[in-house]
Amino acid sequence: MIEYKLSNGITIPSVGIGTFLLEPPDAENSVREALKMGYRLIDTAAMYCNERAVGRGIRSSGVPREEIFVSTKIWPTEYENPHAVEDCLERLGLDHVELMFLHHACKDYIAGYRLLEKAYQEGKIKAIGLSNFEGEPLQKILKIAKILPHVNQVECHPLFPQEELRKVSDPLGMKIMSWFPLGGVRNKALLLENPLIKEIAEKHHKSIAQIILRWHVQMGFIVIPGSKNVSHIKDNISLFDFALDEIDMEKMASLNRHEMIHPRTEEALARYAALYPKYETE
Repeated sequence: MIEYKLSNGITIPSVGIGTFLLEPPDAENSVREALKMGYRLIDTAAMYCNERAVGRGIRSSGVPREEIFVSTKIWPTEYENPHAVEDCLERLGLDHVELMFLHHACKDYIAGYRLLEKAYQEGKIKAIGLSNFEGEPLQKILKIAKILPHVNQVECHPLFPQEELRKVSDPLGMKIMSWFPLGGVRNKALLLENPLIKEIAEKHHKSIAQIILRWHVQMGFIVIPGSKNVSHIKDNISLFDFALDEIDMEKMASLNRHEMIHPRTEEALARYAALYPKYETE
C-alpha cells in the first residue's frame, strides 16, 4: 500500500473504502471485510447516516485501532454546534478520528472551521479536512485559518482531474481525496465503458476500474471507492502489482473535459445543506 505524508507529518493510505449510499448493515459489513483484506482508510460522514455502523465494523474487524485511519464529516447544520465533533466521535464509538471534514461550503463554515481547529488542538482529530471547497470559499478558509487544511475531498477523476484546484492545493501540501473516483452511479459509463481505458486495461490484464483507481494513485490523489460487493472491494485495492507507464498516463490525460460532471449550483447546494441527517439510533 502506498501512503502519503500530509503537511503535518501524519501518513494516510492512498486507497480506502468509502461508505456513501451504504445502508448501515452494508456499511458495517463492507468496513469489516475491507479491513480484513488490508484496507486501512475508512471514510464516512454524518450525512451518510452510517457512522455507528462504521464504528461497529471497525470494532468487529479484529484490526487494532491504531492501524486504522478514520475520516468523517460534519454536516453544515452542525457548524455552529459546539458539540458537533464530540457527537461524531460518540456515533463512531471512538475517542478520536484521524481526519474530520466540513462537508460543504455553505452556512457558517467559518464557525465550523474553528470547531475543527479546536478539536485538532485538543487531539480529538489528527488532521483537518474540507469537502467540496473550491474557489472563493476555499480562499476564505485559507485567509482565516490558524491551521491550514490538510485534505480537500472533491469530485476528481480522469474526466475532471482538478487542474485549477491543484494550483492552490499543491503548493500548500493539501492532498486531494477523490469522491466518485469512477464517475458516480449516474455517470459511470463515461469511464467504465470508455474504449481508451478498456485498451489500457487489456494491456495490463486489469479491470477498467483498477486502471482508473491506479491512475488516481499515480496522480497523487487519495481514492475512496465505495461498494457493498466484497469482490469489488477486493479488486479495488489490488492496485499495487502494476503501474501505468508514461504513454498510459498521456492517454488518460486526453480524457480531461475541464469541467465537472456533477456540477453544483448554489440553489441546489442550499436545498441539500438544509437537510438534517437522521442518525442511526442503534
